[in-house]
Parts: sequence; C-alpha cells; structure tokens
Amino acid sequence: MTITAILPAFNEEVSIGSMVLHARQHVDHVLVIDDGSKDRTSEIAELAGAEVIRHPKNMGKGMALRTGFEHAGKNGCRVVVTMDTDGQHDPDDIGKLVAPIFNGEADMVNGSRYINGTDENTPLYRRIGQNILDKATNLNAGLKITDTQSGFRAFARHTLPAFRFKSNGLAIESEMLMDAANAGLRIKEVGICVRYDVDNSSENPIRHGLGVLANVIHEMELNRPLIYFTLPGAILSIIGLAMGLSFLKIFYDGGGLYFGPTLLMILFVLIGTFMMFTGIILDTMSKLINENKKKVIILSAPDPEVELKIKNDSFNNPWNTS
Repeated sequence: MTITAILPAFNEEVSIGSMVLHARQHVDHVLVIDDGSKDRTSEIAELAGAEVIRHPKNMGKGMALRTGFEHAGKNGCRVVVTMDTDGQHDPDDIGKLVAPIFNGEADMVNGSRYINGTDENTPLYRRIGQNILDKATNLNAGLKITDTQSGFRAFARHTLPAFRFKSNGLAIESEMLMDAANAGLRIKEVGICVRYDVDNSSENPIRHGLGVLANVIHEMELNRPLIYFTLPGAILSIIGLAMGLSFLKIFYDGGGLYFGPTLLMILFVLIGTFMMFTGIILDTMSKLINENKKKVIILSAPDPEVELKIKNDSFNNPWNTS
C-alpha cells in the first residue's frame, strides 16, 4: 500500500459513507477509527469499503489518530493522510497534499484554508479565534503556518514516530505541529477548500478555542522554556531590582525602609532569578531531547534511491511532474 487515509470518526453516520467512497478514489487504503460511536458509523464505513478499528468508548481525536498511526505504520504504506469525516474536507485535495512528499519536497504537508489569504467563507468569530491560535502555536513551535488547526494533512511514513499524541481533544492539531518542528521535519503548506455548511461539531467554539490555547501555553513549558520561564523571571527580577534602587534612594535621602515592600522586593528578585535559571536548564534539556528525536527520524527515513524507485515503479503518481 502506498497511501493510507486515516479518518477519525465519532457519530458520523450521515457523512462517513460518502467520505470513504470519495477518499478511496485517491488512496490505496482507507482506515476509519470509530472512536466509540453510538450510531451506525462503523457499519456504514465498512459497507463503503473502509477498514474499521473501533474504540470501546470515546477517547478523543488524539487517541483516534494514535491508533491510526500505529496501524498505518505496520501496513507498509508510504504516506499517511488524515482528514475529518464531517464532510468539511474535500478528498479531491488529497493529490495536492501527497505530491510534495512523493516529490521529495516535504516530510509533512499541512492543508491550509488561508495560504492565499483569508478564506472569505470562514465565519468571522472562527477567524478571530484562529488568528490567536495560529500565533500561539507558531510562537511555540517556531513555525510560520497559516492554518495551525487544520486536520487535513499528509505525512511520510518515516515521520510517524515523531508524534506523541498526548492531547486527546482537538488540541492535537497544534501538538502535532510542535512535535513536527521539534523533530526537524520539513513542513510545507498547500491550499485546500473547506465547507462550513456541514459543520456538525457539538462543542462550543469558544470553549474549544480556550482549551486549545491553554494546551499550547502549557506545552511552552518544555518546548519554549526561555519564553515560559526565563522571560517572566527576567521581568520579575528587573521589577525587584528597580524597587531596590528606589528604596536605596529613599534610604539615602533619610527615609525609612518598610518591611512589606522590602520583603516583596526580595521575593521578586529570588523568584525571578530561580525562574531564569530554570528556563535555561530546561531549554538545554529540550534541545538534547529534540536532537535525539531528529536522529531517530533521520535513521528511519527511506533511502532516496529506494523512495524514487517506489515513486516511479510501484505507484502511478499522477501528481508527479518530474
């Protein structure tokens, strides 16, 4: 198998059949992860020709993708494509996503609604929240991705071990970009189309956005410790030192020192100094961990000549212009 499409699904009996049938026109294998659905999602997916793996209960999108990645890693596929099953994504765009991988231009491809500018079909409240999440995720990952919350992506097989799948909910999209950046993967974006008239999400968009933002900020603790610890620590220390200089001036001019403000000044300096050194130490540890991840990805990458032979001989790649 060359391309496997992973479709995480939860109570998607209305759209899953058409999504599987449409995806099968562009991939070799469709894998549906039924994440504890209470409806006929699994039955309809199987009738449409997909392989189905069922979770006994709803465990979240992150766990569904983890199950899919583990299974895809064993079936001999060369590229994994992930897409939502509510009908928002168009399987006709799969060709755009996999082409950069087969052409050796990228390890991971992100489908973006905004690569050519703002998508006019995106509701305003979604776009405002999206901008906030994009900036937070890019700051954390050190990337310049225009659509960090896209679930329509393609991955070369050798990249699969890079992803942790710690987030069970929809914050998984940001987490995967952070993991990809830490592993040194080559990430490319291509434009995709998205429909909003079929949005069946039952989760409040504000609660969802705040949850993702909180997860991104929490991830900064290890991904960007200099920002998470050292920067606030430096600010606290500067405030404490400024207070100290002010108190010295008052004392020099004949004034007295008050216990409360003096204690607060000392606490600011001590806590700020501790946070600065904590951030520096964690940053060093993070760099060492990420270097090891990069080595694992490099060692598991296919030989370029073998990959070229697979592309030219074993797979009829209609998007290959070489």
